[in-house]
Amino acid sequence: MVPFPDPSDPRPPLPEWVQQAYASLVDAADGPHGELTYEEAYAVLDDADAVSAEHSDSEYAVERLLKRGYLYEANGTLRITEPVESTDADDE
Repeated sequence: MVPFPDPSDPRPPLPEWVQQAYASLVDAADGPHGELTYEEAYAVLDDADAVSAEHSDSEYAVERLLKRGYLYEANGTLRITEPVESTDADDE
């Protein structure tokens, strides 16, 4: 599963279904650092089991992922970012 939430992030974690939406988008974009158009992203999420059949839920998931930095927009496309995994490197 995607490494959610970041323990250093004071915000509440994203809902499980939004995390699942992110995983669906990563798969559709052929992994982290891939890209999709908004239309492609909405089509993937509209068909995903984790997201209801309501298109507004797909739009909400994309909006939340953009605000949290799991997606970013460049030249009208959505680009996937890879969440930072927590490590124990700070303990060294």
